[in-house]
Amino acid sequence: MIARFALVAALLCAPAPALADTLIDNIDGISVTRDGTIDRFGGMVIDEDGRITELLDFGDRATRDIDYRVDGDGRVVVPGFVDGHLHLMGIGLGTLVLDLSETNSLDEALSRIAAYAAAYPDRPWIIGRGWNQERWGLGRFPTAAELDAIVPDRPVWLERVDGHAGWGNSLALAAGDVTEATADPTGGRIERIANSRAPSGVLVDAAMGMVNDAVPPPLPEDRDLALHNAQRLLLRHGITAVADMGTSVEDWMTFRRAGDAGRLQLRVMSYADSVDSMLLIGGPAPTRWLYDDRLRLNGVKLYLDGALGSRGALLNEDYSDDHGNRGLPLLSGTQLRNLMSRAALDNFQVAVHAIGDAANADALNAIEELSRDYAGDRRWRIEHAQIVDPADLSRFGDHGIIASMQPVHQTSDMMMAEARLGEERLGGAYAWRSILEAGGALAFGTDAPVEPVDALAGLAVAISRTNAEGEPFGGWRAGETINREQALAAYTAGAAYAGFAEGRFGALAEGERADFVMLSGDPLMANAAEMRDIEVLETWIAGQRVYDVEVGDQ
Repeated sequence: MIARFALVAALLCAPAPALADTLIDNIDGISVTRDGTIDRFGGMVIDEDGRITELLDFGDRATRDIDYRVDGDGRVVVPGFVDGHLHLMGIGLGTLVLDLSETNSLDEALSRIAAYAAAYPDRPWIIGRGWNQERWGLGRFPTAAELDAIVPDRPVWLERVDGHAGWGNSLALAAGDVTEATADPTGGRIERIANSRAPSGVLVDAAMGMVNDAVPPPLPEDRDLALHNAQRLLLRHGITAVADMGTSVEDWMTFRRAGDAGRLQLRVMSYADSVDSMLLIGGPAPTRWLYDDRLRLNGVKLYLDGALGSRGALLNEDYSDDHGNRGLPLLSGTQLRNLMSRAALDNFQVAVHAIGDAANADALNAIEELSRDYAGDRRWRIEHAQIVDPADLSRFGDHGIIASMQPVHQTSDMMMAEARLGEERLGGAYAWRSILEAGGALAFGTDAPVEPVDALAGLAVAISRTNAEGEPFGGWRAGETINREQALAAYTAGAAYAGFAEGRFGALAEGERADFVMLSGDPLMANAAEMRDIEVLETWIAGQRVYDVEVGDQ
């Protein structure tokens, strides 16, 4: 997939563990519980294992001998952000291929693709990601013919921004043996030229596999560099822990290589990309925490439907802008329950991707049914929960369900959601407040690389339901905003709890790892516009600084 990259000395090794007690004082510290309760403090003592042993009120002195003191210069300190849903290797591998995520038109994308192909004449495939026909205002999917006109000599394969569709030229389609005689696979769709069966160039959801299987895979050293790049990006944005959704065996081995070499800085709560991968990695049960609480396989990620952008999200009624289409079921109800049952049997956690209202209803039904057979603290997760029938919102308060949601999806998708469903069907869209009021638990994330790595932008959306331009005025369906404390909790302690990591990190409490971020402003005192302007000044993991804005990556 990617040409060989030489790993250079820039591959960071995590700093050696501290060997003495350290006092971080003169700070405006904020500790948060997952229900949004806030405690402010003026200093903290960190032991040689990188754990917090004391939180000090303003003016208090440490009760133990201190070997080192760090003056926080009065900065605001919050728990390290915990991204409750992203794709770690997707972020990293995306740094090694063509990025179309900032293109604003088809012509701009085609120009960038042509320039990239000219810059890399020896690459056997042109691989990229990030295109979005909705952002382009195209009103249709792009075509293979448009790619053929600029790159006719080798396959081109470009993943949509949400990862639920791929755009290829004729050589890529040929490599995947996609022809007019090819039937749509279960859970997938081949877009066709109007009034014919000839493939137009876009494959949706399960159909993507036909070309994906033909793409040369990245080499192990490519993966190592990708993980390095992803960690650097996340640490710069104050993200100290992540839930990696869809970990392959190859991804897991990349994490293990980094951990064995002392290069794994982030904390990774992993969810396998299939039950088979889950069993290969975990065997009879979720793994133990590895590398001083930096890596654990929690369970499995299951896909129930596609995404709104590619009209694969599974709906109760037809798409308003595509009559006759209700989306793509990627699993039948029986398959979903069988896979969930297999995971729960050995205490693996289950995370179900559900975007459309029909998919969310089926996920909720399955959780209700399986909860009768599998008691205990399961923490069933529904990933995205974007469009929910209002009648189903109260069900998120049952059976300890975690709603793992991404605030920035609301502002990215709001106009598209209105076009796809119509205003009258959006009563349960991105319904953060309703889910909390029903007794559900929130875990916030970015879904990067689908959205940019920026927890502060997510906080701004959560409290305002407006985009970076402050639109729409007053907020989109503003009744679903939540307060600052609830939003911060969902990006820290709530996301840690969703991954069975409470007590280890996420809240800044005695006994937890000292993972924290120094900020240029107080997110609990900021409006949405001010929130977006807050800068990450330093990122610390286990009591060690791993990013400093003044010197760059550590």
